[in-house]
Amino acid sequence: MSENKKAEAKLKVAEQLPLVFGHAAATGRDDLLVSGRLEAAVAIIDSWPNWPSPVVILAGPAGSGKSHLAEIWREQSGAVDIHPVAGAEAALAAAAGPVLFEDAERRGFDEVELFHLINSVRENGTSLLMTSRTWPLSWAVALPDLRSRLKAATMVEIGEPEEELLAQLIVKLFADRQLAIDDRIVGYIVQRMERSFAAAQDVVDRIDRLALARRAKISRALVGEILDELHGDDHHD
Repeated sequence: MSENKKAEAKLKVAEQLPLVFGHAAATGRDDLLVSGRLEAAVAIIDSWPNWPSPVVILAGPAGSGKSHLAEIWREQSGAVDIHPVAGAEAALAAAAGPVLFEDAERRGFDEVELFHLINSVRENGTSLLMTSRTWPLSWAVALPDLRSRLKAATMVEIGEPEEELLAQLIVKLFADRQLAIDDRIVGYIVQRMERSFAAAQDVVDRIDRLALARRAKISRALVGEILDELHGDDHHD
């Protein structure tokens, strides 16, 4: 093996060394990035307990802020996390106070249990907040009474971010990692990346890992490598 190839191999190994650490996102009310696409969702959270219906469903793509809003609501309402599956006694919890069910369509649920949960919320004057990536009417629900209950819920959609919000989101994601990022680099990222919350999280994570692996500052050149890599992945899909 030539010296150049050996050096390249060592570099590849070195770039795989950093461990995967979780980065705690700032989830307070003041940390929320509010734009036009999030206003309706923020308004419904802020208006609790004066909701138009006892059941509210926030629907939006991955990383759109649903969990952030759910955490804000949990703190202000004292809500309990529940998962309506057999034996979980979710309806009993709902009779005692507000409850939160996150990632509904991804985690799954027992239709009868969810039906009883919603009935308990309505009968006891409490509240249920559910989050989902998709609209409830697209869920594979066979129970007619449950479909009727879901139709009666207040549904609020969170759309994909516009450019300005995407830039703010990238700054926040780096800040969650205690990293400051140059505005010009942020603009460069936004111009070349996919317009989605999930893509923003992915690109920031990749940039952070590569910078750690190389023990290097986050530069335009380093960011360009990641973006080229992502575009290459897109072409292979």
